[in-house]
Amino acid sequence: MQPVMRVVFLFNHDAAHQVAHLAGIAAAMARLHPEVETVIAYASSAIRARIEGLVGDTGGASIRWYELTLGPIARTVAGLFDKVLPASRLMRLNAHVPLFASADMIVSTERTCLRLKKRIPKDSMPLFAKVPHGAGDRSVSYHPDYTRFDRSFVAGQKVVDQLVAHGVDAERLVVIGYPKFENIDLAARQRLFDNGRPTLVYNPHFDPNLSSWYDHGPDILRWFASEAGQGFNLIFAPHVMLFRKDLHVSPEYGIARRRPDIPDEAREAANILIDIDSPRLFDMTYTLAADGYIGDASSQIYEFLVRPRPAFFIDARRDVKAEDDEWHLFWECGPVVRSVDALAALLPDMEAIGKSYRARQEELFAYTIDIGDRPASERAADAILEAIKSRADR
Repeated sequence: MQPVMRVVFLFNHDAAHQVAHLAGIAAAMARLHPEVETVIAYASSAIRARIEGLVGDTGGASIRWYELTLGPIARTVAGLFDKVLPASRLMRLNAHVPLFASADMIVSTERTCLRLKKRIPKDSMPLFAKVPHGAGDRSVSYHPDYTRFDRSFVAGQKVVDQLVAHGVDAERLVVIGYPKFENIDLAARQRLFDNGRPTLVYNPHFDPNLSSWYDHGPDILRWFASEAGQGFNLIFAPHVMLFRKDLHVSPEYGIARRRPDIPDEAREAANILIDIDSPRLFDMTYTLAADGYIGDASSQIYEFLVRPRPAFFIDARRDVKAEDDEWHLFWECGPVVRSVDALAALLPDMEAIGKSYRARQEELFAYTIDIGDRPASERAADAILEAIKSRADR
């Protein structure tokens, strides 16, 4: 069957942490709906390799691959500005407008794709759809740009309720579940230490206002490396973007901070595993392997809570917005502290603490992620086709 429609799946990021949220949907689209041409537009060979590893043989043969190349001058200029803004991403969009204008729908994990609305003629304008790269509770998860997407394919009822409360039309929201789970053995638990001690994963965000790394992170690692922390193992697995830059800027809060480095004693400690740039930061290896979680504002808490376990949160905010506590639902899944000493005092009782929060963890996980009876990727693929056909029938 000759395709009569085209969907472009946009992988326009410099790191691969968003790939698993979208790759399975592209594969399902190619497999289930051959009447639609499935195009994967990708930023680099490394991103393509990650996509191919997830897509495998499930529709991959019928996918059209399109690299979002930049010329040498554009790459040089973008590289200079990438330290403070997503220059490469924006320039890749601008350089390939004809591809995007030819689509019936563009599906992305990022809001930056909306910049194309200024570049594509109205009579060629495709539908725009978003698949969130996570299911967290930060304020940016409810950005006003959501009202500009024709569809958002979300993990569960929580995101629907939150987006509707922030002005998004409910008819534009489709619950599909969490596509990333399809490529992962959720029962797996790698043994990363051989000493039998409880293992915690420390997963700080990169936002300079919300992240605990800037004020507390190095001291957390020092504590685990010290004699007092030898009863535990620690996996230091920050958000993959934290160590991509020395200086981080939060547009949301108007705060910029220089990232502190990892202390030497942590690098030398046998009970600490440090990973700042491997695929295991986002393939759930660490969130599935740990006995407990230490974090601040990362949506990976919900990937950890696929199996309820003890969780601890550090509130390191300098600028607190009035609505922050309403957004941070995940802080109901464990104790929230404001110092390393307070965190350390709780860890010996982590098992009992985990049990006391288990019911709320299960309740919030079910509200956040709809497991459903069908794979999330298939639910999304069907919803994409329905949206395109509905538009054509108007």
